[in-house]
Formats: sequence, C-alpha cells, structure tokens
Amino acid sequence: MKVDVAIAGGGPAGLALAIHTATRGLSTIVLERRAWPVDKACGEGLMPSGLGQLESMGVLGRVSSADCAPFESIRYVQEDGTFAEARLPGRGGLGIRRLALVEAMAARARELGAQLKSRSPVLRHWRSSSAMVVETPSTTLEAGILVAADGLMSSLRRAAGLERASHAPRRFGLRQHFRVEPWNRSVEVHLSSGVEAYVTPAGDGRIGVAFLWEEGQATQPVSVSTLLRRFPTLEGRLKGARADSAPIGAGPLARRATGLISDRFALLGDAAGYVDAITGEGLSLAFSAAATLGALLPAALRQRASRESLLPYERDCARRFRHYALVAHSVLALAGRPRLRRYLLERLAAHPRAFARLVAWGSL
Repeated sequence: MKVDVAIAGGGPAGLALAIHTATRGLSTIVLERRAWPVDKACGEGLMPSGLGQLESMGVLGRVSSADCAPFESIRYVQEDGTFAEARLPGRGGLGIRRLALVEAMAARARELGAQLKSRSPVLRHWRSSSAMVVETPSTTLEAGILVAADGLMSSLRRAAGLERASHAPRRFGLRQHFRVEPWNRSVEVHLSSGVEAYVTPAGDGRIGVAFLWEEGQATQPVSVSTLLRRFPTLEGRLKGARADSAPIGAGPLARRATGLISDRFALLGDAAGYVDAITGEGLSLAFSAAATLGALLPAALRQRASRESLLPYERDCARRFRHYALVAHSVLALAGRPRLRRYLLERLAAHPRAFARLVAWGSL
C-alpha cells in the first residue's frame, strides 16, 4: 500500500492535517492505535483563532448544539468569589465536547477521501530509498511522509530521536463533565494556591470541569471530589449535579522536542511540544500547525519531503510556540504567587478593556 501522507494519531491534530492534505488531493491515511472516537483529558475550549480554523475546515456545522456552547469571555475567579473578566475578540470562543469534535472531524476527513484506521498502532517505521515504511499490526505501507500526532507521550517522538528532557515542574490534569446548565457565557478559571479549576460550557445542559495542579499540591488521593473541596463556590454550584463522563487524567504536561522534522518525518500537535493547558490554546496551536504543514506538503513531497523542504513548517511552529510558551509561563508564574495574582486581578477587574486587550494579545 502506498500513500502520500501517513498520520499516526487520530485526535484533533492528526484529523486536522488529514482534512488539509485530503483537500489538496494528497492520498492520506490516519492510523489511530485505539478505537474511535478517542476521548482525552482536555479543557474543550476553542479560542477565537481555533474556532476560525475549525470553520475553515468545514467542520463547525457538523457539531450539534447538544455538544457545544459559545462563550464570550474569560473570567478569573479568586478564592473569595471576586473575579476579573475579559471579553474575547470577535465572536468569542466555543466549548465543544471532545468526542463530538473528533467525530465531526473524522467525518469530514472521510468525506474528503482520507482513510481512517482504528486499532492500528505504528509498530515500526524506517526509511527506504524512496519512502517512509510504516508497519502496523495489519499492514505495511509506504508513505511519502510520516507525521507523528500521537500526543504528549509520543512514542514516535522518542523513536525518531527527537525527545528532549523537560525540567519544568511536573503538572497534571483531571477532567470530568457534569449535567448542569452553564450559569454564564464565560470560561471560568477558579484559582487556589497550587490548583486551578477550569469550567467550560460543553453543550446543552453540560459543563466540563478540568483541574490543573503541580505535583505535591493536590490532596492525596487525587480525585474530582478532593479537588473540588479547594473551590467552595464551584463545589456549591455542582452540588447534586450528575456526572456526565468518567474522570480522565493527563500528565506530566510539559514536553519538549529537539526539533520537529527530519527526512520524511514531522511532529504535530502535543507530540511537537507542550508547556501547559493553562492558556487554553492547545487546540488552536494544533490547528494552526496542521494548516501550515498541510499547505506545505504538496511542494515538499515533490522534494521527497526532505528536512530542508520541511524547514518552513518548523520555523512557523517555533514562532507560534514561542508566543504560546511565553504566555503560558507568565500565567503559571502569576498563578503560583497568590498575593501578586490577587493584586493584579483586582486591578484588571477595574479596567476590563485593558484586560481584554491583554487577553487578545496572549491569544494565538
């Protein structure tokens, strides 16, 4: 079997690339090691740039209102219940259930001609004189390029020799949904010393709650109920609410790569590197990278997808990642200094337009 593009990983990053490459007439196969659709710990908030990317891919209209809800602002809530709120630019963002997002993106990719294979992990890959050879449990195929979109723990990043140790503090996440009407049109970020809780509307009568914390800061054993106790206001709002999903965890979150490309190989999405979920830009970053790589690949494949032909992709991703990393590290530093954080948020609450401009600058 021969294809132009083989993508390892059937999450939003891999499916976004499949949509872009299939749109350009490249034969594309997505190899997902698990059964579709794949759920994952995710804040499920699409910021304005990511929402625009989703619309340009022809996916937005495929998601039912039962599985998504718009939001207009970001609200940072202090321990005492006071908050600072910043309106998002344009039409705002969208909270979207990850399962529904993956299903809609997969349907769009298939419609464009991409092949999607579940339970098909990449067992081995190697370069021949004319292709990247990819071995799965059921087949061996030749691809013009192999793109690793296999997530934070990317085995292909390690196998390609692109793994780089991260010395950042070990941060973890845990997410669960609840059946309750969203009480406003905001993503709420509840702040507590060492732990944050993110509340995102995710459809009719559903919210998602995602917790982030640094190792050693959460009460043991870690669970949704023990984490909720750190946020009495939020715990009160969810009292009696029915759980709408099983808790899913992730981490450590910080990941680094020595580079994103080699001959006939590229990293995409979380596999390409990750700082933290604290800014909510993970999906937007992945969609932008997929659009860049998809636009580049027709010409790159004519040059055998050499490292040199893929350099514009690496450079563009590095530029976007630097901005994302700067914002993420800044917000993390602020969250870790409660007295300074309280002071600044009090000032920003009094100047909502300035806060909105700051949030807009921090977005991709």
